[in-house]
Amino acid sequence: MDNIEKLPVHVAIIMDGNGRWAKQRMMPRLMGHNAGIKAMKEAIRTASNMGIKYLTVYAFSTENWKRDMEEVSGIFSLLVKFVASDLEELHQENVRVRVLGDMSIIPHDAKESMEGAIKLTEKNTGMQFNIAINYGSRAEILRAVNNIVSERFFDAVSKGYEVEEITEEDIARYLYTGEENGNIPDPDLIIRTSGEERLSNFLLWQAAYSEFAFTDTLWPDFGPEEFKEIIASFGNRDRRYGGRK
Repeated sequence: MDNIEKLPVHVAIIMDGNGRWAKQRMMPRLMGHNAGIKAMKEAIRTASNMGIKYLTVYAFSTENWKRDMEEVSGIFSLLVKFVASDLEELHQENVRVRVLGDMSIIPHDAKESMEGAIKLTEKNTGMQFNIAINYGSRAEILRAVNNIVSERFFDAVSKGYEVEEITEEDIARYLYTGEENGNIPDPDLIIRTSGEERLSNFLLWQAAYSEFAFTDTLWPDFGPEEFKEIIASFGNRDRRYGGRK
């Protein structure tokens, strides 16, 4: 299992099932999120050791603000705790940390922690770990289009330049996965745990030709062996990108 020949360059994970995991054990939901952080650590370690170049996890969506504020605060506190306890190990393993999403409205301590992680690891050359926080794909696409319009079109009109058409490459460049985070390649593989089979507003543009893997395993129970099995299965897929074999 460790000698997998065909690795995806970029793996993205929708880490689903923390709440149900806790409910099954009659625990508070926050205990499920705490167990989910531990599973995330294992996923980072496994992906890095396997040689995967990019790992993106969906940690907190723009829709998650609808949850009970105690749970929301707890999730951000766990992220701060994760950075405090594991950042040095990530740095020593040459992992580069980046954030996808709008950090402007997240709690100050969480924002400060993530900015510190980005700064400390910015020159690392190993796996890039992208953590999607306050991320929503529709908002991301809208932000990209608005930025293109404001930076290119308004300037062109005011100076009398000819306005160029927006291309797919333009939009990709202005996404969170674009230039500001090193032009992250689109995910080859998107994994979702807990039995749900939907994207939930995650990487909608980038997922155009992604392969998908769904598992009934709740995220806190998702371990290295199942991760490796899914990666091995990916290696057997024939990706034609709309062409004919």
